[in-house]
Amino acid sequence: MVILTLSLYELQFPLLSKSNRLQKLMSKASEEDSDEIYLDDFPGGPKAFEICAKFCYEMTVTLNPYNVVATRCAAEYLEMTEDIDLGNLVFKIEVFLNSGIFCCWKDSIIVLQTCNSFLPWSEDLKIIERCIGSIASKITMDPARVFWSYTYNRKLKERDKLVEHKMMLIDHMESVPKDWWVEDICELDIDLYKRVMICVKSNGRTDSAVIAEALKVYAMRWLPDSIDALTLDEHALRNKSLVETVVCLLPSDNGIGCSCSFLLKLLKFAILVGANESAREDLAKKISPKLHEACVKDLLIPAKSPQITTYDVDLVQGLLNQYLIQEQGRGNIEVIEEKDNGKDLYISRHKSLLNIGKLIDGYLGEIANEPNLGLSSFVDLSQSVPDCARPCHDGLYRAIDIYLKQFLVSNFVEPSCLQKHPDLTKTERKKLCGLMDVKKLTASASTHAAQNDRLPLRVIVQVLFFEQVRAAARVQALHSNSHDPSHLGGGGEKRVINRCQSLKVPMSCPRINDEEFHKNGKLSKKNSKNSRIGMQLLRSGSRRIIDKLWIVGKGQQENNNRNSETSGSWSNSPTYLGHGNTKSSGLRHQRHSIS
Repeated sequence: MVILTLSLYELQFPLLSKSNRLQKLMSKASEEDSDEIYLDDFPGGPKAFEICAKFCYEMTVTLNPYNVVATRCAAEYLEMTEDIDLGNLVFKIEVFLNSGIFCCWKDSIIVLQTCNSFLPWSEDLKIIERCIGSIASKITMDPARVFWSYTYNRKLKERDKLVEHKMMLIDHMESVPKDWWVEDICELDIDLYKRVMICVKSNGRTDSAVIAEALKVYAMRWLPDSIDALTLDEHALRNKSLVETVVCLLPSDNGIGCSCSFLLKLLKFAILVGANESAREDLAKKISPKLHEACVKDLLIPAKSPQITTYDVDLVQGLLNQYLIQEQGRGNIEVIEEKDNGKDLYISRHKSLLNIGKLIDGYLGEIANEPNLGLSSFVDLSQSVPDCARPCHDGLYRAIDIYLKQFLVSNFVEPSCLQKHPDLTKTERKKLCGLMDVKKLTASASTHAAQNDRLPLRVIVQVLFFEQVRAAARVQALHSNSHDPSHLGGGGEKRVINRCQSLKVPMSCPRINDEEFHKNGKLSKKNSKNSRIGMQLLRSGSRRIIDKLWIVGKGQQENNNRNSETSGSWSNSPTYLGHGNTKSSGLRHQRHSIS
């Protein structure tokens, strides 16, 4: 509150002649026989009154964007209108505002910034409304017609690339980007910024992408990156208001104009500052159609109480479910199966589904280190990804391996004691590893899995089996190419797998033809080569276990061979190796008749 006290001797004729309020106050003071008058709640303080007094004494008065609002409010307070004297101060200031301030881009922004200090005067005099209208009209103007100066420090091209082409450099310097105005209005208070953006959106002539970019720049300008600073008590209310305002200003186009990364960061801020539920739901609706554009880092959103995990896994699960429902409604989750030279080609209609598979696998790999992450959450999130979105299981294998390793490290359990782990039972490990299809692992991932002590033995045997299938297919392809160079052997692996499946022999109990194993005391060159490849994949511990299985299986097979006849052998079947008394050994599956 500013109170000015004036002596009656100070109120000379020039002041009284131009101020109707001073005349009223002086008349009242004379009736009360008082020597002083009081100007309560005088806007602008002594500096503004000094400018008004200088005008009354016909002294030079300098108005600029920084003092014009204070002077205009002071002149209104003193009632220096045309009714008292023609060409009075109120009239002069209005001419200056309309012909100078509102015609200039940066001056309008400066004046609008100063209006907050003179509420409600600046609101009642419609200075704020006129400033907003001036700014919004310039924002919605065609960029080709923009001739005034503005601030633009983003998205500048490298000048080095344009130096050799002078004409291109000139065109670049003269061109005005669509978002030329974004940085200049970032200094506005959130309430004024909201009113400007509402006015811009109501015109309907600004692209949604430009509006989204403006909101992103403003949010990044005022919201701190540090979680501690964001949730600081003294700034909590301001940050909450800012987040909720930015969310309500987002384009109503299901987030098409906004990047998914920005929307996820905004959702992270909304959760941390405790924004209202409607704002978070609105963000989730805008994020879900664009989830395939996100990166793993964007999904690492901290969890709030009562959740015990570091990151909000349930939130990601919800976003993924919404995305899949929308894609399924549009018929996008469909896989086209074609037959071409014996190969099955699985083609996803949209690359976005493949991105979703990579995204979720990467996210699972990041949260797998979380000690409080339950197995059910891990499994549910993994199983939510459609099969067509995950043609390769390397990322999923990495996440599973990290999850298993986390339990080992946190409980100091040796790999040999893994089956006795109290927190992850054998059934749970089987369920976890059942998420992975070993046929969809690359060669490098298969090599790693075959030597991974954390995996169950059955999974290791499956990995070795299909690695042998690949080796047999490669040999078959080389053999075919040697006879017909124009023949492509890419379908060899599929054909070998199909033939294996047609035998209907469980991988855990392969039948063994002992007679062929000992025939001539050696293997064919082809199978010997495949055996060496398989041996390289077997770690010493796994080899000892399979040796035991081999001894038992050998005795059972000898009894079975006495009572059954074989109809032939499959020369290209995968080979399992043991360390018995023979120096070199190999196995071939018998060809069984299928009833």
